[in-house]
Amino acid sequence: MQVRVDPQHAGSRIDVVISASLDISRAQAARRIAAGEVTVNNKPVAKSYVVAAGDVLDIVHVDPAASVVAPPCPPILYRDEHLIVIDKPAGLVVHTGAGHVGDTLVDALQAAGVPLAGGDPERRGIAHRLDRDTSGVMVIAVSTTGFDALVDAFANRRLQRRYIALVAGTLPAAQGRVEGPIGRDPRDRKRFAVVSAGKPAATSYKVIATATTYSGQPLSVLMCQLHTGRTHQIRVHLRELGHPVIADPVYGRVGPLTSDLGLVRQALHAYALSGPHPVSRLPLHVRAPVSWDIAQACALVNIDLPGLLHEAESTW
Repeated sequence: MQVRVDPQHAGSRIDVVISASLDISRAQAARRIAAGEVTVNNKPVAKSYVVAAGDVLDIVHVDPAASVVAPPCPPILYRDEHLIVIDKPAGLVVHTGAGHVGDTLVDALQAAGVPLAGGDPERRGIAHRLDRDTSGVMVIAVSTTGFDALVDAFANRRLQRRYIALVAGTLPAAQGRVEGPIGRDPRDRKRFAVVSAGKPAATSYKVIATATTYSGQPLSVLMCQLHTGRTHQIRVHLRELGHPVIADPVYGRVGPLTSDLGLVRQALHAYALSGPHPVSRLPLHVRAPVSWDIAQACALVNIDLPGLLHEAESTW
């Protein structure tokens, strides 16, 4: 798009002119200028540039997804006409958001020809999500019927979700339950916390192993079960309990343990999904093998995780 500045707009800032020309906010105009999508007389300028009559503004749109290759499709653990269950790797963002266009789980599934259905167009098929650096089981709708039934199943807590977490310290009880309403942290709006004005949240846990690293740092391996589905729920509740997830950059990195175990992301893995199938109501049980980095961290402290998981599930 090319715009020639007329005398009535002379003396205006370029972000104001771009905002009016494209019918977008000044903030959006400023971002496009900063991204190099706007030149004046074939030269890049700052958003504070004051235009003159006769200036020629060239505006191009750079599609941020155009040069991004979709990630490979994660392993599909279960599939039918309504749902798929995948094993999401750590580091993969679930859907389009700030800084992530074209490189998400949704993009990977669409590129692989998976027919996602239901929900927001940019979050097609997504009825729940995992944090970027949490690995493991995610269920996704591939039919409208499946999406509606999945939303209802989560809302009515018919699907059971269990996670594996490596946490700092040794817990005083072999199992327990953390209850505390979760909402935005009033001191940092990018974080969540247990706050009185938050939404009700409950997490159960069972200690399945304890160990000490070579530098003398105690840790515990927990199996956690969600009773609600708040953002960052397990991470917030375990921090509230005084035993944050190891290598969690937001709620307690726990430096010595992180380096002892060689972890570069939060030690949290969505291990199992079970309950009645949202559409057929037949039993559905899907497990994702514990990711290599968490399994390796456990091996470093002589914890045989696969055997312990089977025993923990059968006795809980």
